[in-house]
Amino acid sequence: MTVTVAVDAMGGDLGPAAIVAGARDAAAEGVRVLLCGIPDRIGAELGDGVDGIEIVPAADVISSSEEPVAAVRAKPDSSMVTACRLVRDGSASAVVSAGSTGAMLAASLLHIGRVRGIARPGIGAPLPARGGMCLLIDAGANADARAESLLQFGVMGSLFMHDVMGVDSPRVGLLSIGEEPSKGNAVTVEAHGMLACAPDIDFAGNCEGRDVLTGRFQVVVAEGFAGNVLLKALEGTASILLADLRTAARSSLRATIGGYLLRPALRTMRERTDPDTYGGAYLLGLRGVVVIAHGNASRRAIANAIRIGARGAKADLVGRLTERLSAGRPTSDLQAPAAINTVPQVAAPEIGDQ
Repeated sequence: MTVTVAVDAMGGDLGPAAIVAGARDAAAEGVRVLLCGIPDRIGAELGDGVDGIEIVPAADVISSSEEPVAAVRAKPDSSMVTACRLVRDGSASAVVSAGSTGAMLAASLLHIGRVRGIARPGIGAPLPARGGMCLLIDAGANADARAESLLQFGVMGSLFMHDVMGVDSPRVGLLSIGEEPSKGNAVTVEAHGMLACAPDIDFAGNCEGRDVLTGRFQVVVAEGFAGNVLLKALEGTASILLADLRTAARSSLRATIGGYLLRPALRTMRERTDPDTYGGAYLLGLRGVVVIAHGNASRRAIANAIRIGARGAKADLVGRLTERLSAGRPTSDLQAPAAINTVPQVAAPEIGDQ
């Protein structure tokens, strides 16, 4: 099965160069890639025709400095909006962008739309936990969320980890200030009760911040505000630890020799903690697979983002979620989500920008 992935070729800090290079790598593995953007700039990087890659013209570019919703509406012919429309129209099964997270969220909501029954999409950010990967959802799309949305985050995160990442019966945890069901604010306590009763979810209880990376949980559910704070705290901690480790390894001759002996093990650790390994974050709950790469995404990160998008499409992640909701909706009496004009309040991170 050949999967088509639309890519915003103009988004990101490094411009088309890294994105086109990553697309080449993904196309070499059988993924059909539609590069959306200014043809001359893409062609300069792409060169002669490459099997599996097509250029879809788009005249405008949305920058990270623009107000997300206004830019999406004012630039319907931008590379980002064009890529999202390809998913909406069925020309592509997934979309990847390294552009503004807020603009990508707005464009996805406006042009791809939510899965019926999902109140709000959530950003799923992969974290390098002990023994594998942990998905933090929501990592910043919704600063405030109702308990029903937290339940839906748990459903979507569990399906993603099982169907896309191949984790058998992923354990779901709810980020809180204590393990007891009664700990946390009113929304967290209510969500705990819902998650505990949800079918087809292996709910393992509350997850304190210190347990996120222990391997006890494969999915950690959070409100976007708390999730984003947690994500940035982990990113900052990792940066400081790696910097201190490099300084310590150069502090003396003995330390330098020890660092040299540890180099293979440290290389493995770096690989696990490198954001490029995961490609970016995943916007779950939409009628198409949406991958948001970090702004300074490298060739490797873009290639991995395209691969994970294709894998989600092959696993029919959207269809599975729709089936899950129609078989037995995980929530009831949902209120309509806030209007698209609330998107500028998004606390969405540039994942892995350390």
